[in-house]
Amino acid sequence: MAPVWSVVSWLVPTRIVHCEDGVAFIERSRFAADHAVVTSMPDHSELPALGVDGWKRWFTDTAAACCRAVADDAVAVFYQTDVKHDGRWIDKAFLVQQGAAAAGSSLLWHKLVCRVPPGTTTFGRPAYAHLLCFSRERRLLPGASTADVLPALGTMTWSRAMGTEACDAVVKFLLTIGTKVVVDPFCGQGSMLAAANRAGMDAIGVELSRRRAAKARAADE
Repeated sequence: MAPVWSVVSWLVPTRIVHCEDGVAFIERSRFAADHAVVTSMPDHSELPALGVDGWKRWFTDTAAACCRAVADDAVAVFYQTDVKHDGRWIDKAFLVQQGAAAAGSSLLWHKLVCRVPPGTTTFGRPAYAHLLCFSRERRLLPGASTADVLPALGTMTWSRAMGTEACDAVVKFLLTIGTKVVVDPFCGQGSMLAAANRAGMDAIGVELSRRRAAKARAADE
């Protein structure tokens, strides 16, 4: 039987960072109802052995695993930036939604995060990133909607980080639905974990790189 993860903090929010494979971790986990998965999954450039088509399948399957790992009424949130390959865009929001659908999850909201000021021409990466939130059973209450376009990404602690303003926007939503623990199976240097802790939530991260895992443990400290 898959383990049910639960973290209880009495005074200070806790942070646990595991140095291991995020896919293996998420596939064997089933989280308690007060946990949410919030993550940004690796680009194909980080998994070159898979090839682009293999990475797309991996990406969709991993998104499905993240959605399956949360409780029925809990949420999985993805921050993803599209990439261009061979002169064509790879729409990561589309891939995430395929995975969520396979897991029986529905889209609660889809926000765009401006990576640069509107009207700016960019190359290789778009001027925006996606924030997508899914759940199997939860529905948004009337009046619970928030802005669909975030005007700024915020500070990035490293080149592949979630921006601080994007992290804080996710945290603000999670607090409204009673989330107590944020789980990031591809936590990098811990931007999302730090945002969760700042808001009083506990955080669990997974990172394969020992160097990044060490930084994630110390982020914002």
